[in-house]
Amino acid sequence: MSVHNFDIKGLTNEEVETSRRKHGSNTLTYRSENGFLDALKSLAKEPMVILLLVASSIYFISGNVGDGIFLAGAIVLVASISIYQDSRSRKALEKLKALTQPNCTVIREGEVIGIPSNQVVIGDSLMVEEGTVIPADGIIIHSNDFSVSESILTGESFSVFKDSEKDNNSIFSGTTVASGLAIATVTAVGNNTELGKIGKSLEAIQEEKTPLEKQIGNFVKKMSIWGVVAFLLVWGMNYYKSFDLLDSLLKALTIAMSILPEEIPVAFTTFMALGTWRLMKMGVLVKQIKTVETLGSATVICADKTGTLTQNKMSLAKLFVLQTGETTIPQNELGQAEKELITLAMWASEPIPFDPMEVALHSAYGQLIDGDERPNYHMVHEYPIGGKPPMMTHLFQNKNGHRVIAAKGAPEAFFEISNLTTLEKSQIEETIKSLGKEGYRLLGVGQAQFKGIEFPERQQEFKFDFKGIVAFYDPPKENIPKVLASFDKAGIDVKLVTGDNSETAIAIAKEINFVGYDRCMTGDELMRLNNVELREKVKTTQVYTRMFPDAKLRIINAIKANNEVVAMIGDGVNDGPALKASHFGIAMGKKGTEIAKQAASLILVDDDLSKLVDAIAIGRKIYTNLKKAIQYVISIHIPIILTVFIPLALGWLYPTIFSPSHVILLELIMGPTCSIIYENEPMEKNTMVQKPRPFTTTFFKFRELVTSIIQGLAITLGALLVYQYAVAEGLNESTTRTMVFIVLIAANIFLTLVNRSFYFSILTTLKYKNNLVPLIIGITIVIVALLLYIPAFTHFFEFEMLTPKLLLISVLSGFGAVIWYELVKWGKRLN
Repeated sequence: MSVHNFDIKGLTNEEVETSRRKHGSNTLTYRSENGFLDALKSLAKEPMVILLLVASSIYFISGNVGDGIFLAGAIVLVASISIYQDSRSRKALEKLKALTQPNCTVIREGEVIGIPSNQVVIGDSLMVEEGTVIPADGIIIHSNDFSVSESILTGESFSVFKDSEKDNNSIFSGTTVASGLAIATVTAVGNNTELGKIGKSLEAIQEEKTPLEKQIGNFVKKMSIWGVVAFLLVWGMNYYKSFDLLDSLLKALTIAMSILPEEIPVAFTTFMALGTWRLMKMGVLVKQIKTVETLGSATVICADKTGTLTQNKMSLAKLFVLQTGETTIPQNELGQAEKELITLAMWASEPIPFDPMEVALHSAYGQLIDGDERPNYHMVHEYPIGGKPPMMTHLFQNKNGHRVIAAKGAPEAFFEISNLTTLEKSQIEETIKSLGKEGYRLLGVGQAQFKGIEFPERQQEFKFDFKGIVAFYDPPKENIPKVLASFDKAGIDVKLVTGDNSETAIAIAKEINFVGYDRCMTGDELMRLNNVELREKVKTTQVYTRMFPDAKLRIINAIKANNEVVAMIGDGVNDGPALKASHFGIAMGKKGTEIAKQAASLILVDDDLSKLVDAIAIGRKIYTNLKKAIQYVISIHIPIILTVFIPLALGWLYPTIFSPSHVILLELIMGPTCSIIYENEPMEKNTMVQKPRPFTTTFFKFRELVTSIIQGLAITLGALLVYQYAVAEGLNESTTRTMVFIVLIAANIFLTLVNRSFYFSILTTLKYKNNLVPLIIGITIVIVALLLYIPAFTHFFEFEMLTPKLLLISVLSGFGAVIWYELVKWGKRLN
């Protein structure tokens, strides 16, 4: 049965355009955002920008126009970089928003077509089915077994049944279809929908920060507090000695600027935005940009079978007829009993099928049964899927009053409500086992007789005549064994969670080399366990069968209680709660319901599970590279801080070795290294053979902080030794400053190369493909050459042109201050 049987033509293309011009598009618009102005406002609150503004103003007030102009230019440069990074992030999010725009189904010019939800117009004939989010308000004109969850509008968690005959025949944007199918005429779109009218309140919702964001925010806040303390201390010390307010302020600002690690939040945003963009290109949509950072920490994946491990291409494979006791393959030459079984199974399906098995039954009926009776019958009553085991029943009647009552569901559902003998039940159980072992999905089919018009409240009150079993084959995806092997190699435990019976699930699991396919548990067995028993059971059980929403939710919560990081893959309505409860909900892009996509964190656009392996690899790579970047920032900030502070605090010969201009110059040269080079680093070859990192792991744990601190102190030592060497040789302040500056720049270059891996040697990492490494290092060397050999720059920054000997001493000091870590890495590889 198709939409043609309901005589619904829908709008023409011309009528669609007219409606859109008259009533607008189906988008919610409230707060008008100006990305550029918002970015400027955000910049004005940045501590580094504030410090630069203050320092620049002091230079201008004191008559040092050159330094004032340089710092003003630095503000423009810092602002430009920040706005550029912000723009990249916003563009990534805009693309993400466009790609995650839900689709919907409409009837136009007599044809059923899929369109993005924002293209729905008033007057459209909208078709909504189980699992979809309703995109616009409308009035129902046809429905079957149709119920809606309106909790987003009413707060009421129970589903509401609706049809065209009831007073309550309206559907509303943002609500979700709990069961069945309906066709409705759209009456309101965009801001004029019920959701649109109350949508202003959505603006007040604050986005929750991720654990890593909080860690970074806390770290930067602590460093800012230390910056303030150092600022006040240095200002007080210098003012006490000189009573020169402006000079004291400049020295204090220099130390404060050297302490602020402003690159860390910039690096975090950049890594997350570009990571999301890379995943989008691969066919993985991350609904929240910040989810990227924790992707690599998944330890357990719970995967649905149908559409995830299998192709979700149902074909009617076999028929078991109880009357004859025979199992046959559907073909052109069928007996009367087989034809009757297919016909009843079709009547037990939805009139407009959307489930793959029901589509297969309608297709088989059209191909194998002579004379299509579907246009002659209309549905007079229906019972939605329900019960344990589940089943559903439809009642059809033609104009002559002939009635068909057909039911389908789990074969076991008919045992207590049909007139089966003990021998017949035994025969059916044997058939279920034998067909299940071949990997078939099974549906029992029954027929009932009822003359009255007061139908029973429950479908189980009918007395059914069990007719037989229809068996479907859903072949596994070709790449699934390889994908499962990749998860196993990465230390990720995969569990199969399905609504199928145990025989079918085990057969498919065995076919795809699923680890632990013989360790199985049913939903009923699971629900009989208490929480403590279940926590132990989920450690060893790999296959879960005859699952229902509550059972799936308990599995997820039990795994989480074992301190595992769990990802749930699902595509159906009944997967929604488990998707939401898991650390990472993963939905299928093509065959997933809108409810599943709404509950999920990630969407696999092409329903290809191998993309999840790639996504986890990208997640691990991003985390590792971001950690390298942050460790680099900490390591390189320490020598800047101490090189500024120690000569000043200890009253060395040249106490003001660096001014704010020098510090910001160092920041501008070193800053791009972390956010550009490290983001573009390839994945290290051992990344996907390591165990997932614990979810609670932070960038700032003691061992890693110690590594960064020691590296920073080693560079400081190199810089200060060169400082003392220059003083001992009687070199002037400008030459000393230049030598210390070169030590820091050389150390920065070598640190960048050494810290590309904390395990593999620099000789290995030099072979990594990252075109930005030679580019950024080349640009750094050119900038330094300009500073040393262009008189105007040399004079402005109070540098000196170094002799080859002094230049070599400075470069070797920077090299020696960093290269020692290669010995540490060598020790790690020996172990």
